[in-house]
Amino acid sequence: MATPEPELSTPKSPQHDAAPSGAGNLHDDYYSESFTANGEQAPLMSDDLEITEKKSLFSFIRTKDFWIVLVLGQALSILNVSDSTFSALLAREGTSIPAFQTFFFYAVLNIIFTSVTISKYGFKRWLHIVRQDGWKYFLFAFCDVQGNYFVILAFRYTTILSAQLINFWAIVVVVTVSYFVLGVRYHYMQILGILVCIGGMGVLMGSDHITGSNGGQATDAVLGDLFALLSATFYGFSNVVEEYFVTKRPVYEVVGQLGFWATFINGIQAYIFDRSSFESATWNGHVATYMVGYTVCLVLFYATVPLVYRLASAAFMNISMLTSNFWGVIIGLHVLHLHVHWMYPIAFLLIILGHFVYYLGQAGLEEARKPWLGHDQEGGVSGLFTARRRLEQANAAQHDDGEEDASLLGRQHS
Repeated sequence: MATPEPELSTPKSPQHDAAPSGAGNLHDDYYSESFTANGEQAPLMSDDLEITEKKSLFSFIRTKDFWIVLVLGQALSILNVSDSTFSALLAREGTSIPAFQTFFFYAVLNIIFTSVTISKYGFKRWLHIVRQDGWKYFLFAFCDVQGNYFVILAFRYTTILSAQLINFWAIVVVVTVSYFVLGVRYHYMQILGILVCIGGMGVLMGSDHITGSNGGQATDAVLGDLFALLSATFYGFSNVVEEYFVTKRPVYEVVGQLGFWATFINGIQAYIFDRSSFESATWNGHVATYMVGYTVCLVLFYATVPLVYRLASAAFMNISMLTSNFWGVIIGLHVLHLHVHWMYPIAFLLIILGHFVYYLGQAGLEEARKPWLGHDQEGGVSGLFTARRRLEQANAAQHDDGEEDASLLGRQHS
């Protein structure tokens, strides 16, 4: 019997954020984002396409998506540790210019991704985005810059242990904002997985406290903890906003606008607060190498993190970052001559176990489906790792199968 051809459905809500007006027929070979000629997404072919595989408690283990996002999450964690290591090496050389370091990174991010955006949209359409949506991206960039800025201030005044403890607040902010603003509903296994990961991080911090590697005495613990709390809050908001943006817009546009606005915001802050440090810094070949390494790591991080937001969520990205301490020690064994305490491997395994618990009972496109994009993800961009892209591919496969079966029936009747 031939498979019936699915009916064409109409999007449930108008598309306001998918593309700049008059964007034309966009197709991005870099992150494969596409829009229709009027700036809206083409509707999905089926209004009721659902996950077809049989769901069980461990269904996620058989999905490629889980292993991809697990690896990507740990790659981000390693990149995060790597840029911290380059910062430590710069400090050893007598070059402590955290604000200017970040400025160079944002400038490179702006040059790369804004150039891609202009090449895709054209300069006039890019200006249209800046005029129409620039204030949204400005607020997003402001939160990101302040998250980076205040965490640096926190480590100046408080211990690493205290700052790390308060950074758990970022997970709380992400989960809370996602729940109340974006309509995300967390499965109890997801909450349990987050708690297991936090427990593993607690073991790491306990190990640091036992070995005395918590950063020594705080010069002003209250002020440092306040800065850490502000940093975690800004990071949390920034993560949720970016997850929202990259599911509705092409990645090159979102990251390009982040780099564009952050360059100005961070540049002004660096000039005001870090000018004397820049003038007194040491400049040599080693410093240049470390600066390049720091910038490359952050550019790779910011280019990769949108894919985790699409395939998983901002919450999953943040629990992936909890392994940073472990990877930091592994890198430090060879670079900073640190040593591994016996509790570190236990903590790492607990955090990874939390990742598995987080996905218990899930299957297929579940976390990639974003509630703010509609039932068929009609409000989202069709791009790499988006649920919409895979729904379209599944519909196309169904359509092709239906045509093949109909053709076969036609030949049999003739």
